[in-house]
Amino acid sequence: MNTYTLIIASIFGITAIILGAFGAHLFKKKISADKLASFEVGVRYQMYSALTLLILGFQLDFDLYSERLAIYAITLGTLLFSCSIYFLSFADYWKKNLKFIGPITPLGGLLMIIGWASFMTSFFNAS
Repeated sequence: MNTYTLIIASIFGITAIILGAFGAHLFKKKISADKLASFEVGVRYQMYSALTLLILGFQLDFDLYSERLAIYAITLGTLLFSCSIYFLSFADYWKKNLKFIGPITPLGGLLMIIGWASFMTSFFNAS
């Protein structure tokens, strides 16, 4: 589980840096300032999750269900949250109606909250 977590953290970190660079240089010519600001929120939260997963991958033993749930929820939540924001940011540029993706963003956020709460729960279970 540690290796899996560290690989996911690395993938999140790599893609956040790449997308952040594209956002700062290439995408600002293609999408509006408010869409770019939303895009940057997705990148920021993806990087937060990358750093969190990196730390958890090195620190946890994954003996507790709550520790494993934290990793799964943070990973899935980040994918749903950030990727939905990325798609919504480009909907106008692609001239596609992607409003149906809108409800996915808060679901991703909720999963990230569940991940953090599960992580906190592991402190109570460990003592």
